[in-house]
Amino acid sequence: MKKLALFTCCLLTLSTSPAPAQSANPMTDSLKGVFGTVKGYITKTADQVTEANYAFKPTPEVRSMGALIGHIADANFMFCSIASGAANPMKDTSIEKTKTSKADLQKALAESFAYCDAQIATMTDAKGGTEMVDLFGKKHPRLGVLALNNAHDFEHYGNLVTYMRLKGMVPPSTQGGM
Repeated sequence: MKKLALFTCCLLTLSTSPAPAQSANPMTDSLKGVFGTVKGYITKTADQVTEANYAFKPTPEVRSMGALIGHIADANFMFCSIASGAANPMKDTSIEKTKTSKADLQKALAESFAYCDAQIATMTDAKGGTEMVDLFGKKHPRLGVLALNNAHDFEHYGNLVTYMRLKGMVPPSTQGGM
């Protein structure tokens, strides 16, 4: 009898409890989640790689690890400013071409991620899904530009993974814990 009473009590509690709140902006929240994942991987990579390895280039024709990190930072500022419509605070600066030390590149990368976080925080599905912006001479929805930034960050995280493997390092996405 006690089990039946407990079961009935649980059913009544579940049936009268409000349903979990649904996100008002599921598309934006999804893009924000993916951005958080790639941001974590790249940030941990920037921390893990030694100062000397920031200059590593597998071949002379490709970017160094440090240049890749600078390129990611530059692109974050560009894509997120276009998506939000806010001014790009680094518009006339090339982090990739002007920063070489681990500390400077980590700082610039962190600033680019913080900038994107702030811009994404202003986004809604309605604004991001219907308002069009110019990107590379074509019109794209704001959320499409943020999705492209995520893809771009993952693309270059893949480059960094290869560089790390060539140097005998285990990349963050393989280490677990994310």
